[in-house]
Amino acid sequence: MSQTNADFSVFCLCAEWCGTCREYRAGFEEVSARFPGARFHWVDIENQADTLGDIDIENFPTLLINRGSSVLYYGVMLPYPEHLARILDSFHEQDAQQSAAYALSHLERRQWQEDEDLRGLIAHFS
Repeated sequence: MSQTNADFSVFCLCAEWCGTCREYRAGFEEVSARFPGARFHWVDIENQADTLGDIDIENFPTLLINRGSSVLYYGVMLPYPEHLARILDSFHEQDAQQSAAYALSHLERRQWQEDEDLRGLIAHFS
């Protein structure tokens, strides 16, 4: 598993004023320790607004998970660190080709691949 961790990035889009986000942060950091080599980014939507483009955050926490050039997940996730760990475990079971196929297997996921603001966020932290 660790040989592919470098392919993964996980972004948590939150806000300092959000109590749910503040409570979730410690768990997010604990999950990051379980996936050494993967890149975890805590993005404050107000302090780092210039990196978000026109991304519209409707609820917290909003997560973005990508593997290489494939966006695998983008959306709100319940603020339980174990949910994030489980989805990352499932993505780690895929090889790169399976992840690329998964990213294109549904209309919404295909739209993520073409979203310039999501691409810009990923590129900013690469």
